[in-house]
Amino acid sequence: MILRALALLSLTALVACGGPPTVSTTGMRSVSLPVAQVVPPNFSDAKPVSFGGNGPERHPVHGIDVARFQQSIDWGTARANGVNFAFIKATEGGDLIDPMFRDHWRGAGRAGVPRGAYHFFYHCRPAAEQAAFFIRNVPRTPGALPPVLDMEWTPFSPTCTIRRAPNVIRSEAKIFLDIVEGYYGQRPIIYSTVDFYRDNQMWRVGPYPFWLRSVAAHPDEVYGGRHWSFWQYTSTGLIPGIAGEVDINVFDGSEADWAAWLAAHRQP
Repeated sequence: MILRALALLSLTALVACGGPPTVSTTGMRSVSLPVAQVVPPNFSDAKPVSFGGNGPERHPVHGIDVARFQQSIDWGTARANGVNFAFIKATEGGDLIDPMFRDHWRGAGRAGVPRGAYHFFYHCRPAAEQAAFFIRNVPRTPGALPPVLDMEWTPFSPTCTIRRAPNVIRSEAKIFLDIVEGYYGQRPIIYSTVDFYRDNQMWRVGPYPFWLRSVAAHPDEVYGGRHWSFWQYTSTGLIPGIAGEVDINVFDGSEADWAAWLAAHRQP
């Protein structure tokens, strides 16, 4: 596979430059990749979709998001196969900590994967309460990506399926974002889905980096051409080192853009 060969060439070049053997990988010499080093993706998909020539392959920087559903990750292997960043679920509402958060957070950090934590918003609890809960459970970590607020409708929730008015949704989002930004010193990222984004005009919250889900078309086609920083393009990705399916994302920019974005947005 061409992508696999490119990944191996990148690793070989790094080893030749004297990279220290610190990360365990499968079938390769252990190496520590620089945080901004972009490895081409050696991924596949259990349910591939054709994006008609406007797909994620046009974007060089790929990464993942994970939660309790990913029980087993060899982070070194995943990094060596093109996982260049990871968003990790930390909290939900005001009383749920993802049981895999600490393991994923430590594993990604040890493998040199740029990582950020995300909070799944619960529409039946005050935003300030949820922000305080997130802060209690997500440490300040030098080099971490910005915190993420995940806002979407919850029609299958066993306890909270309410749909508040758009102005209330945006107001609650801003409360959470302001509190979290004040604590971590980073402007947070907003994650959203097509229907929630449109229903609530989420672009009106403010000039935040957006992480948008779109599994059937490029986000430029379904989000009205509005700016986005990350695109979640599948939930059925297959990546060496990760047991089972996983969400895959891309960054909107070149390798040089990614290095610049990291320099500007990582936690000091």
